[in-house]
Amino acid sequence: MRGGVENESGILDPFLKGAHSPRLILDRLSRISGPLAGIHRAFVPRRGCTVFSKSFEIFRVLGFPIRLDLSWVPVAALVTWSLASGVFPALAPGISTPMYWWMGAAASLGLFASVILHELGHSLVARRYGITIRGITLFFFGGVAEMVGEPPSARSEFVVAAAGPAASLAVAGAGWGAMLGATALGAPGPLTAVIGYLALTNAILAAFNLIPAFPLDGGRILRSLLWGWRGDLRRATRISSAVGAGFGFLLIGLGILRAAWAGDYVGGIWWVLLGLFVRGAAAGAYQQLLLRQVLESEPVARLMHPHPVAVPRSLALADWIREYVYRYPFKMFPVVDGGGRLIGCIKVRRLREIPREEWDRQTVGAFVEQCGPENTVPAGANALSALSLMTSGGVSGLMVVEGDRLLGILSLKDLLRFFTFRTEIEGI
Repeated sequence: MRGGVENESGILDPFLKGAHSPRLILDRLSRISGPLAGIHRAFVPRRGCTVFSKSFEIFRVLGFPIRLDLSWVPVAALVTWSLASGVFPALAPGISTPMYWWMGAAASLGLFASVILHELGHSLVARRYGITIRGITLFFFGGVAEMVGEPPSARSEFVVAAAGPAASLAVAGAGWGAMLGATALGAPGPLTAVIGYLALTNAILAAFNLIPAFPLDGGRILRSLLWGWRGDLRRATRISSAVGAGFGFLLIGLGILRAAWAGDYVGGIWWVLLGLFVRGAAAGAYQQLLLRQVLESEPVARLMHPHPVAVPRSLALADWIREYVYRYPFKMFPVVDGGGRLIGCIKVRRLREIPREEWDRQTVGAFVEQCGPENTVPAGANALSALSLMTSGGVSGLMVVEGDRLLGILSLKDLLRFFTFRTEIEGI
């Protein structure tokens, strides 16, 4: 089980993990055609939206929403079964089978709480440094605290990254003391076995996360040290990501050996999957940093199409379809009034809701969606904020406005083409 802190900017994670080149990022992000990621992620999305696509909030702790990704459910069941059928019978023999299952369930819930405490360590310290944490999500490989943006300094990254393992070590120490105390007081064997198991597991969780392989906490500590030493966040991220990718390959190799030579196919497959995850996350983290640094300095007005195709509000739907929808490959058209002022937009998908016999009787103005933060962006905004709006809203284009004037259209492909072009030209 992994604990860690993810830094995000928009909901980019699902697309960037495993993307090793700007072209792959362009390919993945350009496929957006509907709402993205109903939960977790990633980096600021709509309320309740995260970079995981199948999670839901279960409760809040100290103001942080705790979410559960559906991928965690089968893992919890597998862990409970493994503990009840193998681990606890070996640690505490002679107990009834139902009791082993109760012990497995209790330990599984304890792991659940341990991962949350690990992530709370990150989150509380991040909050102290003014870093926004969107929430904590439990998923297939453990948990993640969703951090918006990069830490403001190398020092803050070091302290935030170290806080998670420190919390796990504190839990391990408290568990070890509780086990000794319970044993001295003659507590039942099942209770001491569960407490001892959780103490050991938290110590292992802390040790694993301190491995200097990005995106594990140890990899973030390594990045903070390199960042503080050289003062170059991009270089520090590139090095720590390379170490993380190498560690991912090591896990994959060890998993294959474990399955082929030791015959432990379940454990081997788990290590391979974990290695793939670490490798993909490490590579995606560097590309994500590049994306942020390239786009945050570019104003939207430089990248937009300055001559948008706008539709008059009084135009009949049938004429709009013939003269615009069939002619231009756009999913959304700005709508203007008689004076050329922007009043909203109309989306092609709305046609599915309108009976065909109404096309000649209705005008475009009857189906206009009002302008708002979800479909417009100020001309002076930076391109990164526009990308965040697109990914969080599940749209592939925004209207660039100045007051009630339509200045242009910015598309997702425009942003990613610029990113690809600049990184290839500058060799970054």
